[in-house]
Amino acid sequence: MRTTIELSNEQRARLLDIAARRGEKGFSRIVQEAIDHYLEREASRADRIEAALSLQGVLSEREADQFRASISRLRDRWR
Repeated sequence: MRTTIELSNEQRARLLDIAARRGEKGFSRIVQEAIDHYLEREASRADRIEAALSLQGVLSEREADQFRASISRLRDRWR
């Protein structure tokens, strides 16, 4: 399917440079790869969010307090 997208001159130049290094005339394949990567990442992100939300309420109040304290100690050492 053909479509039109807005690119800055710098983006277009960089895409054409990448395409040339790959021996391609245009950058359509690069844009397709970038879109595929983005869509996969978004699907993975949604799956990770769903998995994290499914854990809500798994820890007891005591375990949650211990976990928070442990994270707090780690953050204090990190700074």
